[in-house]
Amino acid sequence: MSGRTCLIVYYSRKGQNYVGGDIVDLAVGNTEVAARMVQAATGGDLLSLETVREYPADYSETTDVARRELRENARPDLKDQPESIDRYDVVFLGYPNWSGTAPMAVFTFLESYDFSGKTIVPFCTHEGSGMGRSESDIRRACPGAEVLGGLAIRGGNVQEAGQSIRRWLVSAGMAPSAGAM
Repeated sequence: MSGRTCLIVYYSRKGQNYVGGDIVDLAVGNTEVAARMVQAATGGDLLSLETVREYPADYSETTDVARRELRENARPDLKDQPESIDRYDVVFLGYPNWSGTAPMAVFTFLESYDFSGKTIVPFCTHEGSGMGRSESDIRRACPGAEVLGGLAIRGGNVQEAGQSIRRWLVSAGMAPSAGAM
């Protein structure tokens, strides 16, 4: 990543999550685990997206809210966002796949800044749905940005995803820091 400044932005949900066919309670959300691996490899700055209104603790209730937000094309308000991201050339964008795309909070973030001339590198966690249509949705939200091919990480395997993340970074031309991970 020599000479390029990067930001790792992610939305992650701890607590009740669907993993491997079961609802489990996660102390740290799967996407946060992956985002921290990307940070370790790139040395970039880390930014967690948090909604002002928290999602319900219950997994099923959260999926109902997420589907309603998607149907309504909602843009949930976010807490503590930076005034500018101008100093970053590359933005790694992490999120869980919710109903085939990124959570609507991710689009709140994307629509809050000008990504013209920036490179967006998406990655998502999922339990079988891969990237869904999130890459094309990100391209539509950020027409002036270059959106590279993303990495889909099965949430139940995220703890073992370090080597996959490293290979993906190298193949995307985002070579990890020496000795990282």
